[in-house]
Amino acid sequence: MTQSVSNKGEALPRPLSTRGRIDPFIVMDVMRAANEREARGANIIHMEVGQPGTPAPARVIEAARKALASSKLGYTEALGLPELRARIAQHYNTRYGLSVAPERVVVTSGSSAAFLLAFLAILDVGARVAVPSPGYPCYRHILSALGAQAVTLETGASSRWMPVPDALAKLNRGGALDALLLASPANPTGTMLTGNALGELARACERLKLWFISDEIYHGLDYEEPAQTALAHSASAIVINSFSKYFSMTGWRIGWMVVPDALVRTIERLAQNLYICAPALSQYAAIAAFGATDELEANKALYRANRDLLLNELPKAGFTDILPADGAFYLYADVRHLTNDSAGFAKRMLAETGVAATPGVDFDAGRGSHYVRFCYAGTPERMAEAARRLQAWPA
Repeated sequence: MTQSVSNKGEALPRPLSTRGRIDPFIVMDVMRAANEREARGANIIHMEVGQPGTPAPARVIEAARKALASSKLGYTEALGLPELRARIAQHYNTRYGLSVAPERVVVTSGSSAAFLLAFLAILDVGARVAVPSPGYPCYRHILSALGAQAVTLETGASSRWMPVPDALAKLNRGGALDALLLASPANPTGTMLTGNALGELARACERLKLWFISDEIYHGLDYEEPAQTALAHSASAIVINSFSKYFSMTGWRIGWMVVPDALVRTIERLAQNLYICAPALSQYAAIAAFGATDELEANKALYRANRDLLLNELPKAGFTDILPADGAFYLYADVRHLTNDSAGFAKRMLAETGVAATPGVDFDAGRGSHYVRFCYAGTPERMAEAARRLQAWPA
């Protein structure tokens, strides 16, 4: 007879760690609810999770097949395959005209691991990090789990929802900061720093003696002008990127970071102990991603067409106030004329239309109840269908 084992309702031997008392990543909760409805037969349009609707490039898939057939796929060096690190360094010369030593490149298990490594390398318990709001919620949650504090750096329409040096300096006067973390293009707004804005923030960090962490995972997905890398403005910047967005390799869990020389060995020791190395198969496949430009640019053209379609059609559904969409694949809509409860609004929208979107409270605790984020990385047919459903919905 098989014995059933369950610990439901049983007392645990000791209290749980306070490090685990972090807020949920709400978009993943929305995705679970959408998937549950889909499993029951509902026709769901996924606009909640920020991932490409396109598959990995054909070259990547073929490289993975070859690696499976010819490599033992054992551990790699903690910093990553030398061939991949060299190819990433070459990417900075090709795209940005910058010379980056391969030795400064660290391959990671997605950008999430890169943030963890960066925070552990430069921040002690109690450190204060300026994080723009609205912004990617996992910044705050990871910092909290590590005993650091995410300090809200408010943004607004006057700066296209991006941080500015004066606001950073004012925040620092209110309590000494240790770092600034920002993304451009940004999640959830899709806006980005243009002109001299990135350089001005980099110089502000130097004056204030702050670490500058630049999240560049949406680079390549820029529609009006090319995104700038912080490496062009700061020798001490920590740059984090990923193969998940532009390169359409979300589930492969492969990313990278570029760090100052003085940080490389610290990062290496942390990686060795925390996860040994990034997945070998994904590393071999990622090398091929840089040769897939034609396919990736075609994906980008699709996203741009989706953006333009929704910018034209969503206002007809009542979403009349949408932030400028410079890059990434998000539209952040002000829905205060429709609701004061974006979480309830998104839940009702999923139930009544089958369109899954993310409430703004995931990105902005203060103002997020008035916003909803739509990801437009799906197929053009599904984006057009989402617009039709929302136009017919009496929100």
